[in-house]
Amino acid sequence: MQLGFVSAILPELSFDELMKFASEEGYDCVEVMCWPIGKATRRYAGVTHIDVTSFDKEEAKQALATSMKYGVDISALGYYPNPLSPDNEEAETAIKQLRKLIEASDVLGINKVNTFIGRDWTKSVDDNWPRFLEVWEPLIEYAESHNVKIGIENCPMSFTKDEWPGGKNLKTTPAIWRRMYEDIPSDHFGLNFDPSHFIWQQMDYLKAIREFGHKLFHMHAKDVRLDQHKLDEVGIMAYPNEYHTPKLPGMGDVDWGQFFSVLTDTGYNGPVCVEVEDRAYEGSIERRKAALRQSAAYLRQFIQ
Repeated sequence: MQLGFVSAILPELSFDELMKFASEEGYDCVEVMCWPIGKATRRYAGVTHIDVTSFDKEEAKQALATSMKYGVDISALGYYPNPLSPDNEEAETAIKQLRKLIEASDVLGINKVNTFIGRDWTKSVDDNWPRFLEVWEPLIEYAESHNVKIGIENCPMSFTKDEWPGGKNLKTTPAIWRRMYEDIPSDHFGLNFDPSHFIWQQMDYLKAIREFGHKLFHMHAKDVRLDQHKLDEVGIMAYPNEYHTPKLPGMGDVDWGQFFSVLTDTGYNGPVCVEVEDRAYEGSIERRKAALRQSAAYLRQFIQ
């Protein structure tokens, strides 16, 4: 496996500075964010370390030269919008950008793109399904034509009032995954798996890893602390941010020893990228860099 991190936490750095920092801290790879310029809509969004708007072979050559110079790979290109948004302009922007990421990933020879399915959060899973097929069947076909694997993160995106009640990402549970893979049975359609989202949903992430090992294209290493005393006060119908807190690996409720034990059983040997969303470390760029150092020190006991 390769230890990496998600570049969204260091928006101030250029691509060169980003890869230099990763090299200095002993990281093997970076998931590089590729949002449209000026399109930030929430925390950790809108970060652009590679602009894929008009990406060509010369730009790919430069990016790969930087990667080689520092000995740090690009694990995937990342972009996490809502392609199923009820706002047609927002949805179309997301779909067009995803196609550009697919093209750029192909040119770079990375052949991986990480994203969300999206969702109309005011509708049920069943009511979202026709739109899901309408958008994602052609997107997966396009990815196949470029030999690019699409890893969907399993984050429900239902933490706050504007995302309530359904959340803004449809691909969140094993039951939904099975249904999606039946309707779009492609080897290029899989998971960017994050165990932390299973904690606050009170689901078994180890069982999911065992069943869907063949669909694990990329992994996020993020922890979460579920505060039972808060949950006892507000209940599971409250906004999840009222009773859980994202943390660095090793500081929450994910059992990382068991996680890697089961993950290795699947034969997975790809990237595991730290995703920093721990507010305790967000006060400055120095604190965010420290968070990545601490995460690497902890996870290196499992990834050598």
